[in-house]
Amino acid sequence: MEIRTLRYFLAVAREENMSSAAELLHVTQPTLSKQLKSLEEELGKKLFTRHSFSIKLTEEGILLRNRAEDLVRMADKIEQEFVSLDDINGGELYLGLAESYQLRYLAKSIKAFKESYPNLHYHITSGDTEQLSEKVDKGLLDFVVFVEQPDVRKYEYIEFPRADIWGLIIPENDPLAKKKAILLDDLIGLPLFCSDQAWNGDIKNWAGSRFSELQLEGSFRLSYNGSIFTMEGLGYLLTYKHLINTSKDSGLVFRPLSPKLENKIYIAWNRYQTFTPIAERFLSHIKESFS
Repeated sequence: MEIRTLRYFLAVAREENMSSAAELLHVTQPTLSKQLKSLEEELGKKLFTRHSFSIKLTEEGILLRNRAEDLVRMADKIEQEFVSLDDINGGELYLGLAESYQLRYLAKSIKAFKESYPNLHYHITSGDTEQLSEKVDKGLLDFVVFVEQPDVRKYEYIEFPRADIWGLIIPENDPLAKKKAILLDDLIGLPLFCSDQAWNGDIKNWAGSRFSELQLEGSFRLSYNGSIFTMEGLGYLLTYKHLINTSKDSGLVFRPLSPKLENKIYIAWNRYQTFTPIAERFLSHIKESFS
């Protein structure tokens, strides 16, 4: 199974049309059809269901697409790493980021690092701990930012200089907006928005034995999406301070939880990772700047 064939497969899966994929790949349609037929024969499975004007993936095709995406990304990353070995002014850096206001420290570090390595190109992937762990474990990412303490058996890490503060996003005309802080009693009976990870982790620990009294209205991986639903009066968003615009004209306010709930965040890497030269230099830079 060749990487080129997997690229062909992914293009057809994306376009859902053989002609469009062939044009995108700059190959003839018969050549593309032949490659895909050979792939199906090699795997012994039908990957596509062909209709009059479109092509759909079978269940086996969906499985291959998920695996092929990782393989192609890995091949691209390996190629870029070898190209950058002799680049003394830069290279490729792959970062996976959780949602946090404290990322400003990372952004400042990258900005300072680029002054020494102007040809640095960095690639950002966003996600929760589960998503980012999977990618860094596969070697698709060099560094990840977690909002919970990394597993020391798998990762080494550095703690960010400051922590995130939990609170509630509230419509400015809501009675709760008049409070300076939000107590657990204030949340009972409210329709709440939160990420699944935080709801079953930080919020559950904070609420303790009364967690079952809280009502999760809906879960969001991105706080911004949750704030839109809050603006429309569908519920209240539990999130970090500074992630949502709560300026005077925003229509929303942030109130911290009481007792205070904070999250430390960490930049981590696989303890068995083999770094490229630029990643090694970046790690040294991060250790120095965060200290």
